[in-house]
Amino acid sequence: MRNKDLNHQYNIEAHQPENIVQLPYTCNVCNKRFGRVSDFTRHQFKHHGWRPYACDVCEKTFTVKSHMKSHQLIHSGQCPYACDVCEKTFTERWQMKRHQLMHSGQRPYACDVCEKTFNERWQMKRHQLMHSGQRPYACDVCAKTFSQKSIMKRHQLIHSGQGQYACNVCEKTFNDRWQMKRHQLMHSGQRPYACDVCEKTFNERWQTKRHKLIHSG
Repeated sequence: MRNKDLNHQYNIEAHQPENIVQLPYTCNVCNKRFGRVSDFTRHQFKHHGWRPYACDVCEKTFTVKSHMKSHQLIHSGQCPYACDVCEKTFTERWQMKRHQLMHSGQRPYACDVCEKTFNERWQMKRHQLMHSGQRPYACDVCAKTFSQKSIMKRHQLIHSGQGQYACNVCEKTFNDRWQMKRHQLMHSGQRPYACDVCEKTFNERWQTKRHKLIHSG
């Protein structure tokens, strides 16, 4: 066959859908496909519970070596990523980016029932339990049930005598009544403190002061 014919045949085959992306490795558990054997192997660790990389300080295990390396920064005290707004530092870049959503006001995840928005997906999922009526966590003292384990734990402080004042929305407890009242502004949606430059509003005065640093340069 002439070179011209070979080139023509190659071009036809290269444009077939199955040759656009070659994914020769298929997981026998979930049928997800991979182009590289390293990605395929790492994916299978999740199904089988394999965590071959262990931190030499606390022995916490990981499926991916890079995750272990990032974790070890906690022990070393290194936090190389700093928020350019409030200068809070983080061990990983994704943690900093997630934190910065708080300053930007972005809330990309919306509940499909009430349209309330959240910074993170897990917050939205946790919130949606309220609509479903699921309350899988029960207090072992009074049998009151809760949609979230953390709320149940906070509620139990009432029985232990810690935290005299409890929020009637999330059960978070406080030693002082004014702390509880200030906290409840978060649930009510009230934002009484406003920036006198851009008029952005906040729940608390200290948040306004911190925000104004943006305008001061």
